[in-house]
Amino acid sequence: MSEPTITRVEPLRPRGLRARVHLSRGEPLEVALEALERLSLGAGDALPSHRRHHLINADADVRVRDAALNLLSHRARTRSELRKKLLDRGHSGARIEACLRRLEDRGLLDDRAVASAFVRDRLRFRPRGPRRLSAELRAKGISADVAADVIADVLEEQEISETDLAVEAARQWLSRQGSGVVRAMGRGTRSPESEKARRRLRGYLGRRGFGGEPLREAMEAAREAAGRDSDPGP
Repeated sequence: MSEPTITRVEPLRPRGLRARVHLSRGEPLEVALEALERLSLGAGDALPSHRRHHLINADADVRVRDAALNLLSHRARTRSELRKKLLDRGHSGARIEACLRRLEDRGLLDDRAVASAFVRDRLRFRPRGPRRLSAELRAKGISADVAADVIADVLEEQEISETDLAVEAARQWLSRQGSGVVRAMGRGTRSPESEKARRRLRGYLGRRGFGGEPLREAMEAAREAAGRDSDPGP
């Protein structure tokens, strides 16, 4: 029996990036036009089993690449995040790895760049300590070494210390509190209310990765700021 041949290539709407390949024998195939172009296949060409296999593989490569680029077009992602998303969409692990390597080679996938942008965003809008920043980066699939290097580089570049971050986090916390908490924080003497307010702030700062001297300085800065804010003046 003769091998099937391609009788017609029918571009599919709406974007025309995929096509239905009609055959002289058997059911038509739906593949990316790019896959056909890679193999120089068109109407009149034979499609024996080995060519059909190569065509299907080429189409799968195009589909995983397009899915990856679509995900990256919405927001930057780490290698680990992108790999998980593609696995969730049913692409094979080996094909995904090959795709990720190509994206890295083209500079479209860069864990260090993603980590750096993430840290800058956190420092600007939601201050965190290095420990918390590192934990958040690790959760995104960034290695511990890359996380530590990026955090140190961004802090140095922006001339910000951990104490600066802790003080800013305490300032933001204080700005969200009611007048009663502010008054309690600003009291020079200890009271149940002031101790409760300080415990809340200490817990808040601890959950954001601050400890040791930076935390102590932030607590003191918050107490002084609360004292000024609650001072009725002359």
